[in-house]
Amino acid sequence: MEPLVLDSKTRLLVLTGAGVSAESGVPTFRGMNGLWENHPVEAVASPQGFEANPGLVWRFYSQRRAGAADVKPNPGHDALVRWEEHLGDRFLLATQNVDGLHTKAGSRRVVDMHGNLFRTKCADCQRAPFADTSVHPSGTVPKCDSCGGRLRPDIVWFGEMLDPNDLARIGEFISRKDGTRLVFLAAGTSGAVWPAAGIVDEVRSVRGDTWLVNYESAANTERFHHFVQGMSGQVLPTLAKLV
Repeated sequence: MEPLVLDSKTRLLVLTGAGVSAESGVPTFRGMNGLWENHPVEAVASPQGFEANPGLVWRFYSQRRAGAADVKPNPGHDALVRWEEHLGDRFLLATQNVDGLHTKAGSRRVVDMHGNLFRTKCADCQRAPFADTSVHPSGTVPKCDSCGGRLRPDIVWFGEMLDPNDLARIGEFISRKDGTRLVFLAAGTSGAVWPAAGIVDEVRSVRGDTWLVNYESAANTERFHHFVQGMSGQVLPTLAKLV
């Protein structure tokens, strides 16, 4: 297998998806068959669901917080930490996962595109999101210390837009003109689904190199210069050659 060469002239953008976390035992929505306690996922992960029954939403996320609290990073997470230590600010990790496992593993340059399970924000005022590990299994809706409004998990729900600041950070990394060659690697995610599909084309448009590491091939696998089929926890630890 051809190695991914990470040298002093390389900058690397990594995108991770649900497959990476699943290898640590974090359940995916697909694995839940789209239901939680017979409720459709949209009922507990959308603005409409929160307005209709905020207590149900907090029960769902309290269960997810409790379940994720003891989950440990896997060798795929650890490999990305080593890559970041080697590349420094020539490394950026964007993740679609909300479990915080990359940060727990030691990654520092992380863009939580879909939010973070262990952050909370106010649904009714502009209070900044804050770290929060509290659980409310009975469905109690916590209140904001600033305005008395309803707190909600800092998650990008179905129907909500990604943070434009996060997208700008990724875009600036892709378009950076510092004499380095750009490499994009997607792991544990289908390369055919946005944002991976959009990023791979954007990287190709600036003559970057593109890699896909996934258990299954995707409809647009041919858009990637390199496809390595397998579990990220098995592939990533031996994929890169640090120069």
